[in-house]
Amino acid sequence: MSTSVKTQPTSVEFTEEMKGFLSFSDSNIDYKEAYEAGKKAKNAFMFQLTVIIPDVDFFINDPKETGNLKGYIDCKKLGGKITIDSGVFNCFVDTGEAIENQKRMFYRLFLKDKTGKAFTMSGHKIVKNEGTGPLEIWKDTTTLYTKLYEGIVEEGKEASAKLVATGILEIYVKDFIKQMTTFRSNGKTLWERQDAILKFGKLFLGNLWDVYAPHIKKAEPEIWNQRNIPLFTLAGVNPCSITTHPISTKDKLNISLTRFLKQDSDDVILLSHGLTTSTDMYIMPEHYNLVNYLHDHGFGDVWSLDWRGSLRHNYNLFPHRFNLDDVALYDLPLAIEKIRKEIGPKKRIHAIVHCIGSVTFFMSLYGKQISGISSIISNSVSLTPRVAAWSKIKLALAPFLIEYVLRFPNINPRFAYNPGPALGKGLAKVVNLFHRECNNPACHMLSMMWGTGFPACYEHSQLSSVTHDRVGDLFGATSMNYHRHIRKMVNRGVAVKYQTRNEHYAELPNNYLDDASDINVPTLFMTGDQNRVFNDANVVTYETLNKIKPENKNELFIAKGYGHQDTLMGKNSAKDIFPRFVEFLNKHKN
Repeated sequence: MSTSVKTQPTSVEFTEEMKGFLSFSDSNIDYKEAYEAGKKAKNAFMFQLTVIIPDVDFFINDPKETGNLKGYIDCKKLGGKITIDSGVFNCFVDTGEAIENQKRMFYRLFLKDKTGKAFTMSGHKIVKNEGTGPLEIWKDTTTLYTKLYEGIVEEGKEASAKLVATGILEIYVKDFIKQMTTFRSNGKTLWERQDAILKFGKLFLGNLWDVYAPHIKKAEPEIWNQRNIPLFTLAGVNPCSITTHPISTKDKLNISLTRFLKQDSDDVILLSHGLTTSTDMYIMPEHYNLVNYLHDHGFGDVWSLDWRGSLRHNYNLFPHRFNLDDVALYDLPLAIEKIRKEIGPKKRIHAIVHCIGSVTFFMSLYGKQISGISSIISNSVSLTPRVAAWSKIKLALAPFLIEYVLRFPNINPRFAYNPGPALGKGLAKVVNLFHRECNNPACHMLSMMWGTGFPACYEHSQLSSVTHDRVGDLFGATSMNYHRHIRKMVNRGVAVKYQTRNEHYAELPNNYLDDASDINVPTLFMTGDQNRVFNDANVVTYETLNKIKPENKNELFIAKGYGHQDTLMGKNSAKDIFPRFVEFLNKHKN
């Protein structure tokens, strides 16, 4: 038996670009003052460097170990673009000063100008927790305090060297985004390359944690299992018959329907939740919830579908490759079939659908997988997803970073509640630094997972304090492949099939608006005017369908002062939102 031994060190490299201004003077002046003087004199200075860590394991284990630098600087004062002779890089070095929570990153470049005269650029970043807010992390890790010396100046010899220039260089946001795509490794296998990049990422995040995280003076409280309202409780539903109806899909998953039957009704309501939520969003005990409201206003037979994106299904805790076409093709047709079998052929089915539960319902309907629907109430988004620019960036980067760099099996709003020193908790702490709008880490994670804002998913003023405290129970974890499908739809501006050449989805259209003129189901399109998850997506769908089929009976409802999720989970939804639902449903009873 032979054992494979890795004989070659595994390297990591990435490219970094910084720009700024230097004041060319031998006076030892303040960096900021020098920057402003250099800017006024138009003495621009930039470099593009490839940072090479020859042995990532050694680099991590020895804090004094350096990486190599290659690349160029560009400075008109020195004759333009110049290739550097060599350079060294060292990150997160303890300063040795009596200053708590401070580390530094060091850069040293050796170069010659066009005449052959030698220069040394010495730069450092100060990573220090001053408690000024989340932007200090960005400022500290992207600001390089820079001096230029005449000749070859080794570390520790600056005091006797001739100073040439002083200033500040910075990483711009667009250059940082580009930098994140440049990470490479010489590992022989994909696993070795990913592992090396992950190790460097852990070193970076771990040192940020050391500096910026609040220091715990006592044992960590066990908050992971603390809650005021039981998880998956049915206590919020007024007395009625509650039954569960499991369904096995054709691709071998179990999903479920929950029926809340108060009295027999000719008009049956189907509820469908958003991605990572569940039936629980409709039966919350802390306020007058939607199921109770429907029961009290003539709709006594309500069904709620927990499709494959529900937090009640544990397979969302593991990496998978489900997409939204699976929901449209496998989950919804079986759910409608099950309801129809139980209620008989003559009763009318109306749907109230939210977020991705709405998108997939429309995909199934407009993809002609379901029929017999009398009316629909759609919240936030349906056939034309629209998101903010920052959300587009997150959709572009998050699946790769979460799965392949951080190697999380899912993204979870409850990361901060994990017991012990979990890696997800570190991510949650970093996210907390950027969200000072409240003190609930689950709320902060939701704003990272969905939308753009502080907070993103709802208006704080529209939630009861009880609801806000339990958002970590009402929103669950999800693997990342759904985000890839959402990203494709956002980029196209319309609901489209994810894998157009996969024969398993041959029954579905490539574009779900292709046969829109054939569909005539009255729909109330709704959105909050403060929606920061899918912006005006449902407004665009309403206008688009009106152009395709002007004679349809669609309506538009914009809820003033509401966001994305709070329209259905708000403390005042029964007063501000649900009456509009009942008004619309009553129009389409016949």
